[in-house]
Amino acid sequence: MYAMKMSEGGRVVVPAEIRKALGLKDGDTVLWELVDGEARLTTKRERLRRTQEWVRQYVPAEVSLVDELIAERRAEAERE
Repeated sequence: MYAMKMSEGGRVVVPAEIRKALGLKDGDTVLWELVDGEARLTTKRERLRRTQEWVRQYVPAEVSLVDELIAERRAEAERE
C-alpha cells in the first residue's frame, strides 16, 4: 500500500513501483474505475486483454469475428 498526498486539481503521482508493474510510460492512458468505494487503476492494454479473454468464453478460438463481420457486410452490399 502506498500513501501520497493529493495536489492542486486532484493530481496524484502513481508510485514508480506501480508504474513499473503496470508497464506504464509517460503519455500512456490509464483507466480508473470506482468499485465498492475503491478506485481501481488499470491500463487500456490490460482492459483489452481481459475483454478478449471474456469474449473467448463465448467464441471458439477457430472462429474469427472479423471474418464473420466482413462476410456479413459483403452480403449486405450485394443485396443493395
